[in-house]
Amino acid sequence: MHPLDWIVLLGTLGFIVGYGVWKTRRDNTRENFLRGGHSNRWWTVGLSVMATQASAITFLSTPSQGYLDGLGFVQFYFGLPLAMLVIGAVFIPLYYKWKVYTAYEFIGRRFDDRTRLLTAGLFLVQRGLSTGITIYAPSIILSKVLGWPLSWTCVFIGGLVILYTTAGGARAVGVTHMHQMTVMFLGLITAFGLILYYLSDTLSIGETLRVAGALGKTDVIDLSWDPDTKYTLWSGLIGGFFLQLSYFGTDQSQVQRYLGGESMQEARQGLWMNGLLKIPMQFFILLTGVLVFVFYLFHATPLHWNEANLVAARSLDTTSITRELESEHAVTMQDRQRAAEQMLASWRAGDTARADAARAEVERLQAHDAELQTRFQMRLAELVPAAEKNDKDYVFITFVMDHLPVGIVGLLLAMIFCAGMGSTSAGLSSLATTSVVDVLRSPRTDAAQVRATQWATVGFGVLALGFAALFSLFENLIQAVNILGSLFYGTILGIFLVAFFVKHVQGTAVFVAALIAQGAILVIHFADFEVAFLWYNLIAPAIVVVLAIALQALLPRTVVPAESP
Repeated sequence: MHPLDWIVLLGTLGFIVGYGVWKTRRDNTRENFLRGGHSNRWWTVGLSVMATQASAITFLSTPSQGYLDGLGFVQFYFGLPLAMLVIGAVFIPLYYKWKVYTAYEFIGRRFDDRTRLLTAGLFLVQRGLSTGITIYAPSIILSKVLGWPLSWTCVFIGGLVILYTTAGGARAVGVTHMHQMTVMFLGLITAFGLILYYLSDTLSIGETLRVAGALGKTDVIDLSWDPDTKYTLWSGLIGGFFLQLSYFGTDQSQVQRYLGGESMQEARQGLWMNGLLKIPMQFFILLTGVLVFVFYLFHATPLHWNEANLVAARSLDTTSITRELESEHAVTMQDRQRAAEQMLASWRAGDTARADAARAEVERLQAHDAELQTRFQMRLAELVPAAEKNDKDYVFITFVMDHLPVGIVGLLLAMIFCAGMGSTSAGLSSLATTSVVDVLRSPRTDAAQVRATQWATVGFGVLALGFAALFSLFENLIQAVNILGSLFYGTILGIFLVAFFVKHVQGTAVFVAALIAQGAILVIHFADFEVAFLWYNLIAPAIVVVLAIALQALLPRTVVPAESP
């Protein structure tokens, strides 16, 4: 990597970490450290909410998702605006009325300590695992660039985040998010513009979209009701709505962001800002991946996107199978480029029949190349059993490293690391706050509470690094995070829905219902039932609500006075 790229990358990371530590060096009160100071305006809340959700995985896996599958993944977010409205109308007023530090503190007041611990425990498991992935994802990039061992790279990234999060808590998370989002937007717009510029020598913008559309990359809406199809209009509107409702309404990493709002109205407006911008942002990132796909129709691609695996296979393969696969892949890509050029020329000449024939040839060659990639992965498994076989999340970073100019590479890497730092710091802060406020509860002075939360931040940081060391590449990291969320968020949401809307149900009924619902979701997932994971976010809360009502009808009702806010 060029020295200028290092200057841009390390300068950006150093500034953000230093700013977070310096800005919060003298304001570590309990209010600042646990709730972010309760003084943020709506745009600060909105950017902090977006930075928490926009992890490095967003900028690694989402473009790759667009490259491989097109724009259909954006349906996942279709339920988000409605979820923002419901949270603003129901969740936020109650959190502000009861003046809670965590969402699970509210559950304890509404039901009992047992249900509070269950809800907080489910969050700690889910968010702890997810934070491990948010550390692991950007570490893939730095280990690729530097040639460092992945485990040490995880320690480097995690250590930076632990440093400023431990120093300033929720306040440090909030003040750094604005700078991180600025870098993210700048990097994304720059990458998008450069890809269009590179394509302009071959295609106009309209032709670029036409090529992508002809090969199925611009299909946004899937009206299928097949429960095994991951992303459809209905799974996004219904399953996505419940997932976003649970994530933004009950996940402490998000609740902590808007509890730092100057007022309830500022918190609401920050969430509505997120509701307006999130879908266009995700669409834009996916479209960037689609443009990378079109770019590679006219440029050479590797047989396998993880270059380290290719190098290892070449050196170990004494049978020349790897070389033969690479040679056949190169010929296939040349043939695909000629077919794509023929399709484009036929459109320009108005010859629809020849264009259709050329498109079919492109698709045939892509299918053949997919077979070659599968054969290489099988050979890699024989040669290097411990290697990460899945290379899908390397697509975008390979484009960045191979084709973007000096200086811009550093900016794009900074974008990815800023996203990782933003989501990881929010995760660590929320884990620490939840553990101290909801699990390790004991009377403490303000200073003692801050110290306990700082130690908890370090502890969860180390734990997240341990989780990161266990992860290898999933089919796609963005899917891995969403699957983890869907495994637990539905049950948590069900508990909150009962708390908000079913006033006569008490702690024992909802506690038992939640245990049964969580067990059912784990069975559905690990027994490989043909149900797409987004539907877990509807199934689990439905089980909790219905079963809690049924159980309460069978249990004796006791009079428990509500705790006053």
